[in-house]
Amino acid sequence: MAEREVVVRNPSGLHARPAATFVKAAGALGADVRVTNLTRDPEKSASAKSVLGVMGLGVARGHRIRIVATGDGAVDAVSSLADLVAAGLGETIDEA
Repeated sequence: MAEREVVVRNPSGLHARPAATFVKAAGALGADVRVTNLTRDPEKSASAKSVLGVMGLGVARGHRIRIVATGDGAVDAVSSLADLVAAGLGETIDEA
């Protein structure tokens, strides 16, 4: 098992397009990956491979999420997904 916490920095959080980007990346991984919105509800998690599940967590900009992976490639899965979130999920990050 591997896990990592990261702050969502892109303007729209994990909604629509960024959520789809996240889910597509998670779907390409062999590990079972779950994500939790620690800011809103640390008791609720969703499969990182479900766009509806991810969007249902209500992750907005500035929220802290936990990415947890189990199985083959868990460490690499967590690292790649956390890096994707930190980079803005394909959106421009305004540092202001």
